[in-house]
Amino acid sequence: MSQGKHLPSILVPHHKNTAGRETEVMPIPDVVRISMSQSIGAPCKPLVQKGDYVKVGQKIGDSDAFISAPVHSSVSGTVKDIVPFRGSMGGTETHIVIETDKEQAVSEEVKIPEINSFDDFIKAVRASGMVGLGGASFPTYVKLSPKNLDECDTLIVNGAECEPFITADNRMMVEQGQDVLDGVKIIMEHLDLKKGYIGIEENKPDAIANLNRLIEQEGLTNVETFKLQSRYPKGAERVLVYEVTGKVMDAGVLPAQLGIILDNVTTVAELGRYFRTGMPLVRKRVTVDGDAVNDPKNVFAPIGAQIADIVDFCGGYKAEPKKIVMGGPMMGRATNSDESPIMKNTGSLLIFGQEAAQVKEETACINCQRCHSACPFGLMPQIFAEAYERRDVDRLNKFRVMQCMGCGSCSFICPARRPLAMTNTLAKGLVKEAMKK
Repeated sequence: MSQGKHLPSILVPHHKNTAGRETEVMPIPDVVRISMSQSIGAPCKPLVQKGDYVKVGQKIGDSDAFISAPVHSSVSGTVKDIVPFRGSMGGTETHIVIETDKEQAVSEEVKIPEINSFDDFIKAVRASGMVGLGGASFPTYVKLSPKNLDECDTLIVNGAECEPFITADNRMMVEQGQDVLDGVKIIMEHLDLKKGYIGIEENKPDAIANLNRLIEQEGLTNVETFKLQSRYPKGAERVLVYEVTGKVMDAGVLPAQLGIILDNVTTVAELGRYFRTGMPLVRKRVTVDGDAVNDPKNVFAPIGAQIADIVDFCGGYKAEPKKIVMGGPMMGRATNSDESPIMKNTGSLLIFGQEAAQVKEETACINCQRCHSACPFGLMPQIFAEAYERRDVDRLNKFRVMQCMGCGSCSFICPARRPLAMTNTLAKGLVKEAMKK
C-alpha cells in the first residue's frame, strides 16, 4: 500500500453512519421516472413511445452526439408517459414514466459483449450506458479513449468517498470487491496501462483489507491500494492525481494529458460486472441518511426510482423534510420535490429536518484567511467575493478564479458563514461571459 503527498484539506464531520450496513435491495416501485439527461453532454432522445412495453436492460434513449451515453430501462412494464420535468440542476429534462409490472423481465438485448479489439471494447463501454458514477456523469467510453492513449500508463481508481454521510462506495468495495478488480484488469488490459492504484481514505479499513486480500489472492503485482488521509476533499480529481503521483493538474487539464486514466471505483466495478453479465447500468447503490429519515441505510434502487419510494423503504420520514440533497452535503444539489428520481450519478439522498437544514446567518468577513488556508490550491475566495461584487473580471483572472473546483471547503471553514463557494461559481460565470465578448 502506498501513501503520497498532501495538499491543504479540512477535517469535516464524517457521519459515516451507514458504513456497517449491508446494502438492501428495495422492492420494485409502482412507477419509475427515467431521465433522458443522465450524463454530461447531449440529452438522449426517447426510443420508445407511450404504451410500449419495455424490459430490464432495454435501451430506451440514445443520442448521436459524441458526449452522451445511452439510457436503459431499469424495470419491465409499460411506458405510461413521456413528459418534461424540472431537474435538480434547474433545467427541464425529458422523463420516460414507466408503470412497472414487478416481473423484471430481462430484455433480449442483454448479452455479454464479445471483445476482439480496442474498438470493440470502447463500443461495449458505450453500450453499457456507463458514466462517471462519483457525481460527474462524464461518459466513460469517452474517458477511456483519449487522443493520446499511447502516452497513458497509469490507472487511478477513486475510492476516496470523502464527502460526509456517503458510504455507498465503501459498501461496494466490501461487498463487490471482485467486480472492482475485474474492472481494473479489463481497463488496464485494453488500454495497455502499466500501473494501477485504488485510492481509499484510511477511515475505510474494511474496504482496504478486502481489496488487498483480493489483489494478493490474484497475484496482481501492478495494482495496489493507496491510503489517503480521511480529510476533505481527497476524492477531488485534481487533488487525488497530486496525492498519488505528485503531478499538478491545473483547471482545464485532463488526467490523460498527464498520462493518467482516472475513474470512480463504482464506475470501474460496474464495468467489471457488465463485461461478466451483459447487463447495462440499470440500478444504483444509494446511501440514504439524515436526521429526517427513520432508518438510514444503503439501498440498491432501480435508476428512476422516486425519492419518496426510496425513503418509504427506509421507514419513511421521521420529521418533515426541509431539505433533500442528492449527493453529499459539500457538493450535492438540493431538489425541491421527493418526486424527483435518482439518476445514474446519485450516490446519496440526504434528508434533513428543520435544524440541520437551517442556514446560519451570515456576518461580516473578519479577514481571518481561513478560506485561503483551506483551499487545496491556495486560492483567495475573499478576494473573489470582493471582485465579483465590483464585477472586476481582471482581478478575478489575476487571482485565478477559474482554478476553483467548487469543493466548498471555503464556505465550510468560514466563521462568518459566507457563501463563498457559491460566489466563486458566480464569479467563474462572470469570467466566462466576458470571454465571449
